[in-house]
Amino acid sequence: MAPEHRERGLDPLAQTLRRHDRDRYLTTLFAPADRRRALLALYAFNFEVAKIREITHEPLLGQMRLQWWREEIDGIYAGTVRRHEVAVPLAEAIRGFALTRGHFERILEARGADMEDAPPESIAALEAYAEDTSGRLAQLALEILGSREAGAQEAARHVGVAWALVGTLRALPIQARMHRSLLPRDLTQESGLKERELWELRSTPALERVVRRVGDIARDRLAAARRLRAAVPRGAIPALLVAPLADLHLRRLAQAGYNPFDPLLVRPDALAGWRLAFAALRSRF
Repeated sequence: MAPEHRERGLDPLAQTLRRHDRDRYLTTLFAPADRRRALLALYAFNFEVAKIREITHEPLLGQMRLQWWREEIDGIYAGTVRRHEVAVPLAEAIRGFALTRGHFERILEARGADMEDAPPESIAALEAYAEDTSGRLAQLALEILGSREAGAQEAARHVGVAWALVGTLRALPIQARMHRSLLPRDLTQESGLKERELWELRSTPALERVVRRVGDIARDRLAAARRLRAAVPRGAIPALLVAPLADLHLRRLAQAGYNPFDPLLVRPDALAGWRLAFAALRSRF
């Protein structure tokens, strides 16, 4: 039976993720039942803070929403929680699995950069942002799955960064329509890419060079994670299952000649659930 067939009777957290972050939602289907709701709460928290920039038009309002979450995290660790559809189950996950507070603090701090329209100054700055958002999230997921070994945590960090870089490329068409971009300034200047080319939603050799470079760095991160495969316990694999999905998108990107606007890139992957099932069965990521 395909993994999607297990999606009936979803609770609100699962419904939200299935609709807005289907890739991570699918990975939770392969986690132990007693850990799944905690993962759903963690990923729902990530969705809540990641969407702030898209639903607020004023940076100040975005910062206020982030501050709400900072205060909520402080409250959870102090033993209190406000009634909120995500905060309550997140508090249960934090307390039930003794999740590292510093990871949440770094995620929220990094998300503050989302309120600015300026792109990162360098590819190193983009990778640092990816580490403090998606990388930290992957490490928290690993903690929920009971794996705090240094090697496994390092693998999770690399996978998280790779997934965030892939996400940056996947989001290019959407962000370009809003005259925004997360492509690093050093790469765009080196390639000669002009902003107006992005805003016109057309691919150019300069854009394709930048996209290829970011994609190559994502591949390098995936390779670094896989070199640590022996340090990753079988039970931790669900936290890293976005890696095969990252591979798929990078392959599609290469087939599209690194044109981020190619319609091929938005075609749904009907086999995503099966790909993850195959990886999970083999304890591979």
